[in-house]
Amino acid sequence: PAENIRDAALAVSGLLHPAVGGRSVRPPQPKGVSDLTYGTFGSWTEDTGPERYRRGLYIHFQRSSPYPLLMSFDAPDANVTCVARRRSNTPLQALNLLNDPVFVEAAQALAARTLLEAPPARRLEHAFRLTLGRNPTAAERRHLSSFLDELQSEPAGSSGAPSAFELDPRLTAVFTHISRLLLNLDEFITRE
Repeated sequence: PAENIRDAALAVSGLLHPAVGGRSVRPPQPKGVSDLTYGTFGSWTEDTGPERYRRGLYIHFQRSSPYPLLMSFDAPDANVTCVARRRSNTPLQALNLLNDPVFVEAAQALAARTLLEAPPARRLEHAFRLTLGRNPTAAERRHLSSFLDELQSEPAGSSGAPSAFELDPRLTAVFTHISRLLLNLDEFITRE
């Protein structure tokens, strides 16, 4: 389900806030989405602090401009009863996973978690275990190591998103790229 995809990314990154009950939350969403709404609810004010990382079940649902991530991943329409959820696989879903602010933040947090929790020689395996719940195969390890080497050989300043954590910004950016890759794997998104 749509809510679980977001929750899984927040959980492995360590950002998921486990509070149960309470008001709806407004997590980050792509800029301009709430400009499409009409009436008095046209402004989407993002929650701050741990509230923005609550479970997808608590995301505010506005019928005139629903939360884009939920719609991309086939969340049911709030206007009608839903007895079974549709399942689809579209390019828009991949774009959401790569560009949605929540997934960028989750990748940065997963990178920081990996750097803080694992020694340098075990970081790739640790990130892989956190996201997929298993050790990488030899081929997967080779591909990840090759990608890591490629990222580390890029000139400084071209490694990606800045870090929000007190770690080496360049190394955090490199592991943010790796985290984004892992969070976008079919095995992470699709539970079979």
